[in-house]
Amino acid sequence: MNGMVPPAHFPFMPPFSHDGQMQHTLSQPISSVGTGLHTGARISLRLSPAAENTGIVFHRTDCAMPPVTARYDTVVDTQLSTVLGHGPQDARIATVEHLMAALAGCGIDNVLVEVDGPEIPVFDGSAAEFVFLLECAGRRQQEARRQQIHVTRPVRVEEGDAFAELTPATQPGLGIDISIDFPAAAIGQQRYATQVDSHLFREHLSRARTFVLQPEIEHLHAIGLARGGSLDNAVVVNGESVLNPAGLRHPDEFVRHKVLDAIGDLYLAGGLIEGHFRGHKSGHTLNNRLLLKLFADKANWHVVPAGTPAGQPCTQAA
Repeated sequence: MNGMVPPAHFPFMPPFSHDGQMQHTLSQPISSVGTGLHTGARISLRLSPAAENTGIVFHRTDCAMPPVTARYDTVVDTQLSTVLGHGPQDARIATVEHLMAALAGCGIDNVLVEVDGPEIPVFDGSAAEFVFLLECAGRRQQEARRQQIHVTRPVRVEEGDAFAELTPATQPGLGIDISIDFPAAAIGQQRYATQVDSHLFREHLSRARTFVLQPEIEHLHAIGLARGGSLDNAVVVNGESVLNPAGLRHPDEFVRHKVLDAIGDLYLAGGLIEGHFRGHKSGHTLNNRLLLKLFADKANWHVVPAGTPAGQPCTQAA
């Protein structure tokens, strides 16, 4: 399926439904091959079912790197992508955010992710092909209850005029409100606010692609990044122009992709967050700093079984 853009609907399969209560894994393994956005390498990806309470575990099959659990505290780099690892430069898995967003959006709690290279394939630059893979593999309910992370008081991080914050939920689930401001006229100022659910993710967010300003491409290549980037897997902007021949998938595709990234980055909390995320000009770095600050003080959060109203007795996670 390398290079294939899946349709917006999958009439041959029933849609996932979030029951919100029980953990889920895949019904069967599924594999694909794609290109790494930053390395340009051809990379094989395999997603396999995992036992309840395993979480999302990444494993490189091309080296001796031990498996790494997808958590905010295993993030080792956030330059243009979210990178997981154990520290050394040769023991990392990059560009996990789009797959993490798809797993969150499709309600998958436990899965083993295996790759034979240093990053996850970029496919078309969105989460749509990951959703396609997950729907083809199917979704199996498990016996353990899902745990939700309730935000109990505001937490905020800033860098210049950019910020990211989490506040207690005003309604069940995760609310996201993101605004961006780019000098390129084709992007400009955009804002997207929504209460996240699986239907909205698949239909309105999953196909939003990563993007880059054309003047930045030469610099990215000079520092060893974006070697696999092309008009097939990114939106390229130059001033007022979008250089992709087919144009945009949504008029506000840029901010929708930022929402997609935030969903993936926030799933590194180790579970579903019950709260409201607000970000302005935020990205992977601020998203990770926000989770680090959230979990630095247990007064900021608590864990309860999914479906438990806020304020009920809870269990503090370690």
